[in-house]
Amino acid sequence: MLLRTALSAATLAAGLSAAAEEPTKPQASAPTQAAAPDETARALREAWPDRPEWLDMYTAILNEEPMGPTNGWFRTSTTQTRYTWDAVRARFDRDGDGKIARAEYPDGDEAFARLDRDRDGGLTEADFDFSRAYMPTPGSMLFSRLDRDGDGKVVKEEIAKFFKAADADEAGFLSRMDLERALPAPSGSMGPGDRPTKEQLIKGLFRQEIGSLQSGPNLDETAPDFTLKTADGKEELTLSKLVGPKPVVLIFGNFTCGPFRSMAGNFEKLQRRYGDRATFVMVYVREAHPSDGWRMQSNDAVGVSTAQPTSYEERAGVAQQCGKLLGLGFPMLVDTIDDAVGARYSGMPGRFYLIDKAGKIAFKNARGPFGFKPAELEQSLILLLHDEGPGGESQVRTEVR
Repeated sequence: MLLRTALSAATLAAGLSAAAEEPTKPQASAPTQAAAPDETARALREAWPDRPEWLDMYTAILNEEPMGPTNGWFRTSTTQTRYTWDAVRARFDRDGDGKIARAEYPDGDEAFARLDRDRDGGLTEADFDFSRAYMPTPGSMLFSRLDRDGDGKVVKEEIAKFFKAADADEAGFLSRMDLERALPAPSGSMGPGDRPTKEQLIKGLFRQEIGSLQSGPNLDETAPDFTLKTADGKEELTLSKLVGPKPVVLIFGNFTCGPFRSMAGNFEKLQRRYGDRATFVMVYVREAHPSDGWRMQSNDAVGVSTAQPTSYEERAGVAQQCGKLLGLGFPMLVDTIDDAVGARYSGMPGRFYLIDKAGKIAFKNARGPFGFKPAELEQSLILLLHDEGPGGESQVRTEVR
């Protein structure tokens, strides 16, 4: 049975080669009797170890696997970083007790505090474990309720509106019951207006809206060079000219990707915190949820709606809307309408890279949206700044928390 499933998957992939070259015109159709998702995935792993990532996602769609961090290409896509726990422990755990004490880490107090995610006073494997970082939490639920304009930031006015709406009795305070009513239990499922059909997912896959068909550069490879214009068209930046004086944080994203927008405040704070020692730049890529594709009601609710741009001018216009909403504080470049840079970096719907002073990839997050973990990027950035800073000392800015 395993061999039959593997052969079926391989046959399916062979029939899709034309579709991979012509992503806007998928030709394949689903088999009449699909194997169980776990069985198909296992067969693919064993029969085709070096298969392209898009085949995992296509197979998952045909098998109607739910979108999740352990399905499709999210199953095999993992974060790549030089600064794994094993690597960091080998360098700094001088007494070999499995924990890096403050006295063992040669950087400043602020850098150490930010690496110490569980705030227990020492660095352990738990501080480097981001496996549950994207899971729904009370904090993420509260953030989604407060961030009513979808700009990835919560301001005082939004908190006041939430308080007023939750205080139905106008008592001037919120009880536990009020908050439980206002904040339902975390759920990993999409709202009914956001759930895609199989057809939408297949089209989105081969149009490179739910993710690039390519995998992007890997750890320690040279970052592919590119030259792009800023959203306003007033400037042109070349990556190779940015690399060298400082490491580069390269961020890919788009207006209609809600998970990406929700991280905007995180990126702005990272830039404020480390912008004197690292260069931040964003590349605007193909829309993830255009109104003529996998449209999401959650986008409509915050006034984010646009068809997939068909010209560079249209894309630049949408990028300017995005820039106005997010206000990141660092340059936003616009990819060409043929998605040359986004495809090369696997930047759709969003991705984060950290490039060292030699132009090599030091960090690459797993596929979005489940790989969207800015704290994981920050951790690698802190450690890279230590390695590449004057005397190996990272001076983390403390004025923005």
